[in-house]
Amino acid sequence: MSKPADLNEPLWKELLPRITTGILGLAVFAVAWFGIAGRLTWWQGWAFLFTFIIYTGILMWHLSKSNPDLVRERYRPADKAEAWDRLLMGIYSLFLVALLIVAALDGGRFLWSAVPLGLQMIGWVLLVVAGVMVWHVMMTNAYLSSWARIQEDRGQVVVQEGLYRRIRHPMYLGIILAFLGIPLALGSWWAMIPSLVIVGLFVYRTYLEDRMLIDGLAGYAEYTEKVRYRLLPGIW
Repeated sequence: MSKPADLNEPLWKELLPRITTGILGLAVFAVAWFGIAGRLTWWQGWAFLFTFIIYTGILMWHLSKSNPDLVRERYRPADKAEAWDRLLMGIYSLFLVALLIVAALDGGRFLWSAVPLGLQMIGWVLLVVAGVMVWHVMMTNAYLSSWARIQEDRGQVVVQEGLYRRIRHPMYLGIILAFLGIPLALGSWWAMIPSLVIVGLFVYRTYLEDRMLIDGLAGYAEYTEKVRYRLLPGIW
């Protein structure tokens, strides 16, 4: 479990350049995204953007108080990550950009496809469920790195609490649900194509990370005997 800690100034001083870069990058992205969409009245885009900003901001603020070391780990560069994960996440980044561009062109500018309002709401339900799952996992797993790596420098141990009692990779299940919901919430069937590719990448990442943990993390092989399923109980 995460160990409580007070918000400390050195953490913010350490991460301030990355946070500033992230905020500026988000502002540039918003201008470019709505430029691609061709109109400022694309309410699905605004709803998604504001929800993402508010959710991420509150989550990072809470983590910085409860577990600042995890925030540092989440911002760690990829230098210690597995080579296959750097490649996989590079491909993911390309398809994420493709998803957002296609959604803006479809749902915002050209209206190539029409997602009924009821299905858009289902997309938001998936996003809410995904958000709850990600929040829970962030609070439960103090070793939840952005990259696949064995954290010997942080004394990593096997986490077996919360959703980890049911499946081995609840974070990835949350991410998969989010990417199934994003195209619906943005009103674009065409955006589902890159989104499904991303889902496939995370399913594959789950398999590769599982092998890495079995080979490199003490107690993980025994954990897989107790919790047999990676993402879906009773299925896989």
